[in-house]
Amino acid sequence: MDLATLKALKPAEYAEAAEGYRGTSEMASAAKDRVETRIAVSMRGSLKGEAADAAIGQLAELGKNFHYIQLECGLVGSALDAFAYEMEAAKRKLDAALDDARAAGLTVHPDGSITYPPGGQKAEDGKLPEGGTVSGLTDGTASAVGRQAAGFDPNPHRRRAQDCANVIAAALRQATEADEKWAPKLRALKADDDLTVSDRDWADASSDTSGVREAGKRYLDSLPQPPRDGSPRQNAEWWKRLSTEEQAAWVSMRPDAVGALDGLPSTIRDESNRMVLAQARGVAQGQYETWLRTHPAPDRFQTYIDPYTGTVMKGVQVETQAWKKWEEARKGAHKTLDGMDAIQRRFDATGKNGLPEAYLLGFSAEGDGRAIIANGNPDTADHRAVYVPGTSSDLGSIEGNINRMANVWHAANRYPDVQSVSTITWLGYDAPDSVYKDAPFENYAYDGAPEFRDFMDGLDVSHSGDSAAHTTVIAHSYGTTLVGAAAESGHLNADDVIFAGSPGVKVSDANQMDVPRGHVWNQEADGDPVPDLGRWGHGGDHFIIPSDPGFGASQMATDTKGHSGYWDENSQSLRNQALVVAGKGSNVELKPPPDPWAQVKTIQRK
Repeated sequence: MDLATLKALKPAEYAEAAEGYRGTSEMASAAKDRVETRIAVSMRGSLKGEAADAAIGQLAELGKNFHYIQLECGLVGSALDAFAYEMEAAKRKLDAALDDARAAGLTVHPDGSITYPPGGQKAEDGKLPEGGTVSGLTDGTASAVGRQAAGFDPNPHRRRAQDCANVIAAALRQATEADEKWAPKLRALKADDDLTVSDRDWADASSDTSGVREAGKRYLDSLPQPPRDGSPRQNAEWWKRLSTEEQAAWVSMRPDAVGALDGLPSTIRDESNRMVLAQARGVAQGQYETWLRTHPAPDRFQTYIDPYTGTVMKGVQVETQAWKKWEEARKGAHKTLDGMDAIQRRFDATGKNGLPEAYLLGFSAEGDGRAIIANGNPDTADHRAVYVPGTSSDLGSIEGNINRMANVWHAANRYPDVQSVSTITWLGYDAPDSVYKDAPFENYAYDGAPEFRDFMDGLDVSHSGDSAAHTTVIAHSYGTTLVGAAAESGHLNADDVIFAGSPGVKVSDANQMDVPRGHVWNQEADGDPVPDLGRWGHGGDHFIIPSDPGFGASQMATDTKGHSGYWDENSQSLRNQALVVAGKGSNVELKPPPDPWAQVKTIQRK
């Protein structure tokens, strides 16, 4: 970067180009939404057969193209904004130095050096101290030495010239560094010359995002920052104060941060988290393929040999132990992908049997993973249900929990007079991995409780309906313990709470659950061992749990069996949950009260 180039540079033109790319990104986003939530949904609802399935599949690929365009053009726009910001700073520095030199009567040369005229006090021979030419110094030590030498010069113009030359050199160096940094970043934002968005493309997009974020740190740091450990309301206020350009920069450069902020509109969180999901999916696929290359499959079958006689059974093949061990490891390597694919299947199910659009309100592939998926927009819904799953829940097994809330949505929407409903699967905490090894410990519940409370508060902050929404919390197994811990240690922002298969909730009375009296509900199915595990603990001591009459919960009639059937389709268990979610708790069928003489009669018969 030379002086003439920087002097003629117009950073505003790069900002204008950034605006154009942002516009393209927005158009691609709108096109993606039309394809995925209107056209494809309409086709799923009205067309059947192989041709329809093929057409819907092609629409899905088209949606991926628009999504990729949205992400990449957003990155280009943010990169150009960051480049313009850095070049504007360098140009301001240059222009200020040129103005100072002009005012002092100094001559600036094309290479940035400056000639200063004779000046100062006349010597004994009557001559003025001679003028000269200085070059700019950018090294800290050299600059200090140069300034000191200029200070001792009897010609005061030299000091002024040296200062101006140093500023010019610093501006040119700053512009050169910005140019050298951003040129390869922008070249990298070039798509393959095809119409297929592959996993490798998404992995490259993840690398692109990291590169732009790293290079644009100075620009991003110059923008208003989200509040540190902010409340959902503070997060929302920060977002509203941002300009459109600033919002776009945060979404494109830090989609992970934006998608995780409780209190922001669900549409913004969904847009950001889908970017994170798509990129994480590409990276995870690459990691899985690397695993396959470095862990070749052993022979799957071998001829069976009778263990008693040693006879080789020709034609009888059995799976080898080596292959079984390899297959188990392969499934483990693919588990994160299983969860991501389950979320995508939920996206693709929009419109089937009336299922509304899905919103990805939280996502992370780190550790066991996190995912928050809503059926319908909770910001506009009149009734909302938030489901907290229990032990062994993680990203890889998210599909079952997603399906449970889809079942609740369908059941609640069967009532003709029910207004809009949104049901949410909240896997926003690190759930215990084992009922016996981990679930007895309360740290999982108390660690996750603050994040759950923030999410619940955020739903109220982002709600845009004319009146307050009715909110139900549904918790299963260890999830009930987390919800109880959330109520015990802070304010639980809910109207109703439903416990299913609860081992205990950290409080011993329903009135401590921070919801109106009579709005705590419980289900315990026949054959569910978890309530007894919680009731009797691991030392034989008796603990009060929601299934106990003394707890004070309304005991729902439950016709399902075991620990995982509470959401079986067409069951009474599911129907009762749906009634509470729909604000029809008075219609819930309750278990008949226990017969206080039943135990006495049993003893007498014996």
